[in-house]
Amino acid sequence: MDFNPILLLSFLLILISIKFLFKNSTRKLNLPPSPAYSLPFIGHLYLLKHPVQRTLLSLSITRRYSYLPPPPRNRLVYVVSSYSVAEECFTRNDVVLANRPELIMGKHVAYDSTIMIAAPYGDHWRNLRRVAAVEIFSS
Repeated sequence: MDFNPILLLSFLLILISIKFLFKNSTRKLNLPPSPAYSLPFIGHLYLLKHPVQRTLLSLSITRRYSYLPPPPRNRLVYVVSSYSVAEECFTRNDVVLANRPELIMGKHVAYDSTIMIAAPYGDHWRNLRRVAAVEIFSS
């Protein structure tokens, strides 16, 4: 097979143009600071001290947690560590935080997210909750 510099140059040009297209199309989110370079499946676990299992055990003992869940995949998660911010989350922003994420499963399995366990918070969800309560508690 012969080395074809024109083919290599065109391939590199296509890759660079795709990179710039996707870089410019993503909007900048106003996110809180976080450690850099989150890996797809393990998140920021690589930043923990070694051995990792002992670090997680010490975290669970000192923080009184019995279980540390795995990092979410492709979802933004905010950790609230102060009482005042947690109070604000549950009083002023409770409607925003009550929504469920849009999942592909909700579209295909849950009838386009219209069942009670997949519906976003709103009028439809409140009607579903009311009907479920009437059906469960009336016998």
